[in-house]
Amino acid sequence: MRSVDYTDHEVEDNGSDDYSLDRVPRDKRNMGWLSITNITFGIATAIFYFQMGSVMALQFGAINAIISAIYAIIVAGILGTFIAYLSAKSGMNVNLLSRGGGFGYIGASLTSFIYATNFIMYCALEGMILVTAVHEFFPVIPQWALIIFFGSIVIPLNWFGIKQLDKLQKWSLPLFFIFLIAAIVMATRTPSVYEGSFWSYMPEGVQIGGTALLLCIGMQHGIMGLTPLLASDYARFLKPKDMKIGIFAIGFVPQIFCFGVMGGLGIWFGVRLGEPNPGVYIVLLLGIWGALFTMITQVRINITNIYSGSLSLSNFFENIFKFKPGRRFWVVVTGVASIILMLGGIVNHLETVMTFQGVFLLTWAAILVTDAVFVKRILKIGPGYYESRQRNLYKWNPVGVVSLIVASGLGTIAALGFLGTFLQSTAAFLSAILASILTVVLAIATKGKYYIKAEDRHIEREDYIA
Repeated sequence: MRSVDYTDHEVEDNGSDDYSLDRVPRDKRNMGWLSITNITFGIATAIFYFQMGSVMALQFGAINAIISAIYAIIVAGILGTFIAYLSAKSGMNVNLLSRGGGFGYIGASLTSFIYATNFIMYCALEGMILVTAVHEFFPVIPQWALIIFFGSIVIPLNWFGIKQLDKLQKWSLPLFFIFLIAAIVMATRTPSVYEGSFWSYMPEGVQIGGTALLLCIGMQHGIMGLTPLLASDYARFLKPKDMKIGIFAIGFVPQIFCFGVMGGLGIWFGVRLGEPNPGVYIVLLLGIWGALFTMITQVRINITNIYSGSLSLSNFFENIFKFKPGRRFWVVVTGVASIILMLGGIVNHLETVMTFQGVFLLTWAAILVTDAVFVKRILKIGPGYYESRQRNLYKWNPVGVVSLIVASGLGTIAALGFLGTFLQSTAAFLSAILASILTVVLAIATKGKYYIKAEDRHIEREDYIA
């Protein structure tokens, strides 16, 4: 059976092999699972997870923070493994998967834009941790100058695409572990402000479970939706022979490190040192080396944020406005936008930002997984592969679009507190469950009519997901 040309236009990769507008050809899926997992560890080693653990432990108690971390590992790990499988099998990231996965090409473009704004916001939040750390050690340097400098430095580091990312993450990972061990050793030598075991720490008036645990889970939702989706940008380059071990390594292992190792250490650091901001306590522990440690970790995470944000913006503007200046143009736009948010003080709205990001991203991930597992595989509705070419797709598919709008809309109302404390803290989870149900119902109701205009007779068997 012969291969099919998937694209509507020539791939313009500028030597970087990013395939921001098309699926990765099968002969270009040539990266080993270790290399791709190494890149995803740029996400997992972000100090932001320290901050999450420290804030939750000091506000809601260590045991509640630990329980929420276990929950996050399980849910994000399952979603991440499914999405890594879909991307590795199809050669597409979530922006392209959404086209044939229930949204249509215009509907998928809108999700791409919202997805890009999430990466820009996370880039700004991560950047501010670095700025805080350096400013703590060099208070004479104005924060605005540090914001511009560190916000700009990740742009050239992203210029040559995924191969450059792989190299940067490889040489910086050993340095990360050296500094991490040093910080742990120094923390053990620093007298603890809390006399008991760190896991027994509980603020006055707070109990295990109940509202405190729900609030921790609500905070976890803010990042849980992003990390599974992010895996798709890299899993699409996975060698076919590495599929079995690769999808687990890419989809699940980083979640263990994100929420378990980094989040767990954040709980320990926060309770032991009585400080929620890692930009402060890492510098207090390691001095100028702490500032360097923070710089390494935050550059590692922000080059992945910039990469994924640029892919999403490229996809959106090409589909909606036929504007195709190349991914590097969007690297600059993403970097500049994050600088503007840092200068605007986005870190002061961290809880609000994470709550609403969690609602949208977890809902989107749930729709993609539900469509693949229940609609395509079990119910056999629509094609068994993912079509990305506009000429074969409808602009809108109500299955994904309506599910996303209705579910995330109700999730947002719940997140604002209009439906009570319980639903406010579990808004993202509620939204994801509702979206999954709506996806199945709408797929049955429409009989898969809007998935594809005309099925291609020359799709290779290897491209079938279901």
